[in-house]
Amino acid sequence: MIIERREFLRLATTAIATAPLLSLPSVTTANRYSYKFLAFDAFPIFDPRPVFVLAEELFPGRGAELGNIWRTRQFEYQWLRSLTGRYVDFRQATDDALVYAAKQLRLDLTANMRERLTLAFGRLDAWPEVRSALGTLKEMGLRMAFLSNMTKEMLDSNITHAGLGGMFERVLSTDRNKVYKPDPRAYRIALDDFGLKREEILFVAFAGWDAAGARIFGYPTFWVNRLGLPGEELGATPDATGNDLDDLVRFVKTRV
Repeated sequence: MIIERREFLRLATTAIATAPLLSLPSVTTANRYSYKFLAFDAFPIFDPRPVFVLAEELFPGRGAELGNIWRTRQFEYQWLRSLTGRYVDFRQATDDALVYAAKQLRLDLTANMRERLTLAFGRLDAWPEVRSALGTLKEMGLRMAFLSNMTKEMLDSNITHAGLGGMFERVLSTDRNKVYKPDPRAYRIALDDFGLKREEILFVAFAGWDAAGARIFGYPTFWVNRLGLPGEELGATPDATGNDLDDLVRFVKTRV
């Protein structure tokens, strides 16, 4: 059968107009980078400094000293509880460490003060550049998650408080396995949840010990060294180090 040119054009135009649209990835959403997931510790995202400002308000002239002992014991208690199999969650370990610090300094820590300081860890703001940096990473097609020692409830509370809803695809707490980083069982949670290989997940750490722990586990690791500290002497160094999440964005862009 011979179709005249005019009829052919009419049929072709109709077919194009009624054909289903193809869903093609745009250059802003198709991930062309080495990593499929970015797994963040809580503190590259959330700024804990107001907790210690509150400590100074409650104990004028003693807040910094209280904060230093509290912060040290907070992590020591987590590690000791992992090692001894006597697990309690992040909130309880934080509260226990605060009580110890106040007792060491012979401070009168009332029940109200204790609650305010512990609850402050669930009401943190984001660091200044976080929102724009996360937006850029999302536009680059990168999937993002938390992998933190904080409980999921605390992470969810901080996400809401900081206005970061919708940025993170997963909110993973080591509470799931009843251990704390740097225990390998804590880092493994992301592998089990994402179903990916280690090299496909970039871990983003705040603490030097966490950067070393993730690297020893086998994750590519970026250390957001906001405090300008030296690297830990643990025989493992992160793949890269930066001052903030803008440096993280620049690093990821090089990993094509």
